Amino acid sequence: MQAIGIDIGTTTVSLVMVDGHSGEVLGSRTIPHRSFLKGRTSASRIQDPEKIRQVVLEGLSDLQAKCGRPDSIGLTGQMHGMLYIDRQGDAVSPLYTWQDLCGNELLSEGRTCAEILKELTGSAAAGYGLTTHYYLMRKRALPDDAAGMVTISDYIGMKLCGRRDPYIARDMAASWGCFDLEIGDFCRDELEELDMDLSMLPRILPGHEIIGSTAGGLRSGIPVSASLGDNQASVLGSVRSLTDTVLLNIGTGSQISFTSDRYVDAEGAIELRPCTEGVFLMAGSSLCGGRAYAMLEEFYRNVAGNEDEEDLYDAMEQQAMAFMDNYGREAAWKIRTTFAGTRSHPRERGMITGIGVENFHPGAMTLGMLQGILEELLDMYREMCRLTGKRAEFLVGAGNGIRKNHLLRILAEELFRMPLLVPVCREEAAYGAAIQSLASAGFVSGIGQLQQKIRYEEETR
Repeated sequence: MQAIGIDIGTTTVSLVMVDGHSGEVLGSRTIPHRSFLKGRTSASRIQDPEKIRQVVLEGLSDLQAKCGRPDSIGLTGQMHGMLYIDRQGDAVSPLYTWQDLCGNELLSEGRTCAEILKELTGSAAAGYGLTTHYYLMRKRALPDDAAGMVTISDYIGMKLCGRRDPYIARDMAASWGCFDLEIGDFCRDELEELDMDLSMLPRILPGHEIIGSTAGGLRSGIPVSASLGDNQASVLGSVRSLTDTVLLNIGTGSQISFTSDRYVDAEGAIELRPCTEGVFLMAGSSLCGGRAYAMLEEFYRNVAGNEDEEDLYDAMEQQAMAFMDNYGREAAWKIRTTFAGTRSHPRERGMITGIGVENFHPGAMTLGMLQGILEELLDMYREMCRLTGKRAEFLVGAGNGIRKNHLLRILAEELFRMPLLVPVCREEAAYGAAIQSLASAGFVSGIGQLQQKIRYEEETR
């Protein structure tokens, strides 16, 4: 048995073919989709869903030509975002991504859409699907022929199977905000108070079930499972044990994930999300995260006047490592990396302190930036431990930030006081979607059986 997992990210589409017997990755593709569009305002972050769909179809065709027909297809993708479809199931709007900040725009009454929804429902932020929807409703900018809302990965699933009716699994639904985790449904009464048309909301599925089979130009008859949130998919594709592993994922953004077997009253930086049956996922997300390191690299290039030359990441890491070897980790600059604010405090900004004559050095700044990225996540993990009364036994790291920066791995182990394991498969979310589809299609009794086959780099050396 083998499955394809598709991860529709903010900048790329990643596909992997996974052998369900061995856990081995048989083939993979990562394709930039270059789908960003010019928005209505500077706060808009929108993409072309049809361009993304064409990239997915190209990747599927190539991977099947190389590796053969899969037994199932799983989907995952960027959470929080949404797009509108008509009654035929066709997109009639751009994809409003998780980066869209229109929900933070002040309305005539002096409050933002995010503030209004959060006060009313308890869960809302700029970039969340229902916050964006409420903003567009208030601005009278809804498409005339909009009949429903979907995530980008569920839209792709609909198109693969020729479906017209919108649907959404609980984890993706919760990512839109205004969702009651205890009852597993949107806060419908509160949304009706704001005159929202609830018929626009998709049907909530009980799990990541098979939603149909491929039709049209693809090889027909391949079961397709409902989309997972990319956070949940990354966890399922990275850790062997959900109960005692904490996952660090550092890429454009940064995230820390830890599970709970019961509902906990998370707030502030910690968000509680549905995961598998009987398991909740606590997620702490940094809006800047790995982007802070990219901002620093661009800053160095601007100072040096070599904007068009090769990047400076290797030199930055070497300088930071040399500084730490000579002066110690504590001598670095103290940097708070909330440069893009936080979910609960969008107007908060970063801070740099601890600069003296003795550490006025680029290595101290680079080291401080890396530590700042990790310390923001470490604070979230400590709060997760407080909420659940348990600590992790294993630390797993994923994302390009972890994979490409050896010093970041060293610092993660020191700060979290655990050895860091890095999955062999670099496309963890796509891997998680693939194995989830095999479980959904009934090829195995449960996804935990497939998670045991996850391999780590440290075990293959």
